[in-house]
Amino acid sequence: MADTSWTEITCTVPEPMAESLADFILELTGNGVSIENRIVDTFNVTDIAAESVKSVKGYLQDRERIEESLAQIENYILSEGPSCQGFSYIPPTVSTLKEEDWANSWKVNFKPTRIGERLVMKPSWELFTPLDGDIVLELDPGMAFGTGTHATTRLCLEALERLLTTEKTAPVGSTAVLDVGCGSGVLGIAAALYGAEKVICIDIDPIAVDVTRENAAINGVEKILTESLTPLSEVDGLYHIVIANILAEELVRMRTALIGRMAEHGFLILSGILQEREAFVISGFSTPELILDSVTREDEWCCIVFRKSC
Repeated sequence: MADTSWTEITCTVPEPMAESLADFILELTGNGVSIENRIVDTFNVTDIAAESVKSVKGYLQDRERIEESLAQIENYILSEGPSCQGFSYIPPTVSTLKEEDWANSWKVNFKPTRIGERLVMKPSWELFTPLDGDIVLELDPGMAFGTGTHATTRLCLEALERLLTTEKTAPVGSTAVLDVGCGSGVLGIAAALYGAEKVICIDIDPIAVDVTRENAAINGVEKILTESLTPLSEVDGLYHIVIANILAEELVRMRTALIGRMAEHGFLILSGILQEREAFVISGFSTPELILDSVTREDEWCCIVFRKSC
C-alpha cells in the first residue's frame, strides 16, 4: 500500500520574514506552504492586529529528503533571521500527518476576506452575511490551492475590479477575459462576477482545470466561464483583458503569446512578480504597442498593468 503520510515542518519566525521563508520552502519542496494567522471573527484584514511572529509550515512526502531539507531550512533561517528585529532562533519542529489531515488542516485559517471595494472571498464551508453591494465569490480551492488571499492574487483582483467596474474600460457586451494559469479559478470567476461576458481559463494542471470548473458552478458562472488545458499558443480570439499570475521570468518568456491575445486597446494584467523583478518585467514588455498603465504593490510583490495602444 502506498505511503499516504506527510512530514510537516513548522518554523516560527519574525513576521517580516514569513513571506520570504514561505517562498523558500515552496521552491525547496514543491509542495503546499501555509503561513498561520490568529483565528479572528472578522473578514476585514485591516481589523487584524499585527503579530510579531508567524508559523510557516511546509510539507514533504519523500522521507529520504527530510533531513537534507530540514538542514537547508535551518540554514536559511539562521542566515536571514538576524537581519530581522527581535530575531531569536527557534528550531523548526517536525511532525507526521496523514494525507487527509494535510489536505484539510489549512482550512481552519481560510476565513471570509474582503478584497478591494466590493469583493468578498468566502470559503465554501464558511457562513457569511454580505453587505449591500457585496460581490461574494465562494471558493473551494481543493488540491489546486489558490485561496485568492495571497498578495499576488489580491493585486490582480483589485486591478480587475478597477478595469471592469470602476473605470468600465470596455463597451457593454464586449468584455472577454483570458486567465492564463488559472489555478482554482479565482481570477476568472471574479471577472465573470464583475460583469465580463466571456471568460476563458487555461492551465497546464488537470486538477486546476477540474477545480476551476467546480468553483465556476458553485458561483453560477459556468455558462460564462470556459476552462481547459488548451495551450496559450492554441487559444483562439482576442481579449479585452488578459491575466497572467505567474513568475517574472515565465511572463517575459511568454510575452509574444500574451500580447498576441490582447484586443485593440485591451489590458494585460501581470502578477506573481517580486518587486525586485519589477524593472525586469517592465523592460521585457517594452514594445511600441504597449503602454504602462499602472503598477501596484503589496508586501514584496507587485502587479503590472499594460494597455495596448492600438
